[in-house]
Amino acid sequence: MEETPKFPMAKTCRIVRKSIYTFLQKYHYFTSTAALFAFPFSASILLSQAYVPSSSSSLLPTIYYRLRILFDAAGFPPSEFFTILDVKLSQTIFSSILTLPFTLTFLLITKASIIHALNQNKPTSPPSFFSIINLYCPLLLTYIYNSFLILAANATVFSLLFFAFNCLEGFGFTSPNSVLFLSAAGAVLYSIVLANAFIVCSLALVLSGMERCGGYMAILKACVLIRGRASTALSLALPVNMALAAIEALFQYRVVKAYHFAEKLGPSMTLEGILIAYLYSILIVLDTVVTFMFCRSCKKTGSWIEQEGRHSYRIQFAEEDKNCYVSIKTMEEFP
Repeated sequence: MEETPKFPMAKTCRIVRKSIYTFLQKYHYFTSTAALFAFPFSASILLSQAYVPSSSSSLLPTIYYRLRILFDAAGFPPSEFFTILDVKLSQTIFSSILTLPFTLTFLLITKASIIHALNQNKPTSPPSFFSIINLYCPLLLTYIYNSFLILAANATVFSLLFFAFNCLEGFGFTSPNSVLFLSAAGAVLYSIVLANAFIVCSLALVLSGMERCGGYMAILKACVLIRGRASTALSLALPVNMALAAIEALFQYRVVKAYHFAEKLGPSMTLEGILIAYLYSILIVLDTVVTFMFCRSCKKTGSWIEQEGRHSYRIQFAEEDKNCYVSIKTMEEFP
């Protein structure tokens, strides 16, 4: 194990400034080609969330009752927390099914085009179609593995809640206050685990495009990369996700509510919906740029080596000292 020179730790505000500067450098490409690539996905997300509350399909009630039966079979007590969780999970699954074709095509193509544009040495030359397609395959493979990771995170939290509630019942703590306290703790745990899982998935997608490696290896690199930097990643992801939620609420208020009130779709309402979907696309582009810059700043203090035909690797970890600097330690492992 060897010590390498120290580097200043990357701050959140520095990454945000660098991301905005990079976005403005390639402003015309990001706001035209990349945003148009993301527009169908953005429209599908907004329309699916508008369609879910008024859906007459039998799929949504089926998902809801299946989850309800699963929670009852697991022994979860009838509480408001699990009722809300059941509703939100069924709506999320239903919306994900509706938008899955757009996610696997337009969203991944958008991310591939952005990553290729940021990796280019010549900022003026637009990415070619074949170069984007070359990045699309590892992104698609990583997205499939990300889906399994999200499922595993949900299953892990539900398993922990299952054991916790059964232990609580076994020790005789069945009062409403005990159930409420454990439900609140479960909600906090569920939020923390899912937030970290989504951040790892987002980093894995960008890393698969940056290094052209897909699948579990991109997720493994993302886990190594985020080590000790989870708070920075959360602080970078929170503003973008809040802005996306605000745009979704704006679409519900300006388009969906107006449509239900007027009971018809007018030209002004259509143009306003297109503008809101375009703003959603811009935020998706900006989120990818921020994630790319975060990965680049982390890779300055960490690296890995892969050797063809061998399973050896080298990972460099960053350790923080009192002066807000990080020192790099290298660890090599061989099977």
